[in-house]
Amino acid sequence: MNTALNNPTSELNLAQRLARSELLDLQVYQSARRIGGQGDIWINANESPFNNSELEGLNRYPECQPPELIAAYSRYSQVATDSIITSRGADEAIELLIRAFCVPGKDCIATFGPTYGMYAISAKTFNVEVKALSLTADFQLPTDYQTQVSGAKLVFICNPNNPTGSVIPRDKIIDVIENCQDAIVVVDEAYIEFSPEYSVADLVASSTNLVVLRTLSKAFALAGARCGFLLANPNIIDICMRVIAPYPVPLPVSDVATKALSTAGLETMVKQVSEMKRQGLRLAAALQRYGAKVVKAHGNYVLAEFDDKQAVQQKLKAAGVIARAYSDPRLSQAIRFSFTNQRQTDYLIDLFQNE
Repeated sequence: MNTALNNPTSELNLAQRLARSELLDLQVYQSARRIGGQGDIWINANESPFNNSELEGLNRYPECQPPELIAAYSRYSQVATDSIITSRGADEAIELLIRAFCVPGKDCIATFGPTYGMYAISAKTFNVEVKALSLTADFQLPTDYQTQVSGAKLVFICNPNNPTGSVIPRDKIIDVIENCQDAIVVVDEAYIEFSPEYSVADLVASSTNLVVLRTLSKAFALAGARCGFLLANPNIIDICMRVIAPYPVPLPVSDVATKALSTAGLETMVKQVSEMKRQGLRLAAALQRYGAKVVKAHGNYVLAEFDDKQAVQQKLKAAGVIARAYSDPRLSQAIRFSFTNQRQTDYLIDLFQNE
């Protein structure tokens, strides 16, 4: 039972005040792994005793939050272990936040577009209203953002922003955190390894209303593994853990992710990020020579605006190249190009040089 609700002299923390009220007294499902225990014969989870895989332990349910993986990401991110949740990509973390803090049919979130579409889609699938606000012409926050986000439970800011590749300066993000004390500010840092100086993960320990989303899908080359992280103070973590699935991280994913966060894995990541950025600069320069208007890239992609997007799309299709176009009116003439290896970058550069 929630003691804060039964003790009128105690005060709820910010996460408890913003959470869906029914979660505060929710009897959280205790999976076999959460309950744990000591012994040699495990017959408490209706598992098969037969392991038909070469991977040890695959016949058993995994830990809800694998300790080795959490510890590895803590070392990497410099965020305390009790301030980390690992999830099925950052996408699941987005849904956890909406499910935990937004009452369907009543509450709303705020986003600044053009930006990642899953914030709005996840909210709408839970019948949560979306304040779809706009970034400025140079993809910065509007000066009156405080007024615009008023009433929103969650304020999502993607930084570096997908699909524009632009960034909001760190001090501006800090302003939002400090000025929006009645909401949770969610900073999506899916692409932060490409511009680490913009991260605010170091503020998690001192901020009651900050959530940072991370993923291993981009810089760590593990998109197929679906492994993400939610970083926040323990009060927010506690609320999110009330709605998380019993076993969100498959054992093979945990093993692969933990290895990616080892010393050798981090060295590989840094080397590959450097190579992708190098190829991205070459590609951006080629697109500019072709006549495109290019947004300075801070992720692993470049957004280019063309006078005749349809002609460029036909050129790409004929060459067997699949790039991303958008229906957003502000991006009606734009195409996003993900950075790739040298061979494929050479192919793209030749394609835009040969008319």
